[in-house]
Amino acid sequence: MGLFFKKKAKEKNEIGNKQLKETLANTALQMLKEEIEYDELLGTRCEFGYLFVIDGHGLEALFKITTDKGTFYFAAQQNSLMRLSIDEAYFEEATRVFLSLHQ
Repeated sequence: MGLFFKKKAKEKNEIGNKQLKETLANTALQMLKEEIEYDELLGTRCEFGYLFVIDGHGLEALFKITTDKGTFYFAAQQNSLMRLSIDEAYFEEATRVFLSLHQ
């Protein structure tokens, strides 16, 4: 009698994919533009906690954008981008846990 193991999904860390990060950041900025009026983009920063593409699942990302109006958190899952209501401590912990499970 043989043992059967579920094949682990192939994962690719895309944290170095500049084009993908720019696309996600620009999409998030468009979402923010619909909700708030930020005064200027000068000094706007985007920081990714993680960015993976997982076979059979798609995109998994957690990132934040800091504008002159504050810090805003986003998650990308498959083909969806969502604004999150979390704080910095949760962002850091979620990043730590995800990376520990997926590296």
